[in-house]
Amino acid sequence: MDAPALPTLGSLRWEPALDHLDLVAPATADALRRWADVDPDVAALVAVTEIDPDLADTATLNETFALPVEASANCVVVGGSRAGDERIAAAVVRAHTRADVNTRIRKLLDVRKASFLPTDRATAESGMEYGGITPIGLPEGWRVLVDARVVTDGELALVGSGVRRSKLLLPGALLGRLPGVEVVDDLAVPAG
Repeated sequence: MDAPALPTLGSLRWEPALDHLDLVAPATADALRRWADVDPDVAALVAVTEIDPDLADTATLNETFALPVEASANCVVVGGSRAGDERIAAAVVRAHTRADVNTRIRKLLDVRKASFLPTDRATAESGMEYGGITPIGLPEGWRVLVDARVVTDGELALVGSGVRRSKLLLPGALLGRLPGVEVVDDLAVPAG
């Protein structure tokens, strides 16, 4: 049986992520190594590409490199508290949708009000750069919620790498197997 082919997308040059851990945030590199130890598909199916950090924003990246918006999966960090207990989650949704923070995520976190974590706090606590936050390598204690539409079999997920100068690409179904991930129906609503 042939080994699975490394995913590619658009006009970018993709390489096996485990061979180029210098292109991702340290926490992401560590998480990829640990994940590969328990899931052999990680070595074969997680790709990385280096990009100009000025092109890291989803719309710019997609336009510049002919990437379908449906492949992009954005990771946002949301928090709330109940009775003094703070609850933080990363939500991963397709770029043509938006995270349902006020209803679905708020209920999942069981908080009165959920809101985006301030950028400086999200980056400091994740050890990742703004615009590059990824579900791979987030702090212990943070829930990682992934919209079920991201893990659809056969669909790729273009996600951050923890830094703005690269992106990761992997099958959405594999992202759904990332240790600690909770796949959630209707985590997102249509954008606009």
